[in-house]
Amino acid sequence: MNIVVLVKQVPDTWSERKLTDTDHTLDRDSADAVLDEINERAVEEALLLREAHGGEVTVLSMGPDRATDAIRKALSMGADKAIHVSDGALHGSDAITTAKVLAKAIATVEGFDLVIAGNEATDGRAGAVPAILAELLGLPQVTQVRKLTVEGGTVRAERETDEGLAHLEASLPAVVSVNEKINEPRYPSFKGIMAAKKKPVSTLTVADLGLDAGEVGLGASWTQVLEAAPKPPRSAGQRVEDSGDGGSKIAEYLVGQKLI
Repeated sequence: MNIVVLVKQVPDTWSERKLTDTDHTLDRDSADAVLDEINERAVEEALLLREAHGGEVTVLSMGPDRATDAIRKALSMGADKAIHVSDGALHGSDAITTAKVLAKAIATVEGFDLVIAGNEATDGRAGAVPAILAELLGLPQVTQVRKLTVEGGTVRAERETDEGLAHLEASLPAVVSVNEKINEPRYPSFKGIMAAKKKPVSTLTVADLGLDAGEVGLGASWTQVLEAAPKPPRSAGQRVEDSGDGGSKIAEYLVGQKLI
């Protein structure tokens, strides 16, 4: 199988996340950057499929120069090669514009059978890129997957819903997005870390993909943040002294707040 996995470098969830004062885009330099955890699971699923069926795993990332750290993490897990789309013109791209760029980059991978992505990135939480990507590529999509198998030219998936389990299938090639229940990603071994340094990483610009700088970035995005303010600090809570009537006092407070 020829599998493409979308990966993204995001601010560490334990770091403070801020928006820039100029255009209200995410200030990526203000926080530690890591490979998004859901992308680790996407890479793991691709590696499991390769182990079962043979083939090749290509990781694809769109981001600034420092995103190479996330790419190397995916390669150290066992992916075979990578494509890094890096161009200053991409700054501020929204979900639609990002999907447009990724679709162009995926098209450079000859004969791909499957595109695997996480269901949503932890920095934006839009959860829309896999579906938009499938539309742009003209491929079937199977989303929010917690179990995945491939048999011949068909991908079969299991999705958990509020009503139970949904069983989906689609013909290859297809786009699949996975959730956090899909697997437990492996830790890169020392051998894998050393091998990742020698694996090929192709760097592409907007021009390499046949796009004009005016088609991407903040100016071409369909959505923009016009104003932002920091979250107000939490106010002190109300303390209830229990002298045998603590329950009544709490109930009176909840009634006053119209919570009960």
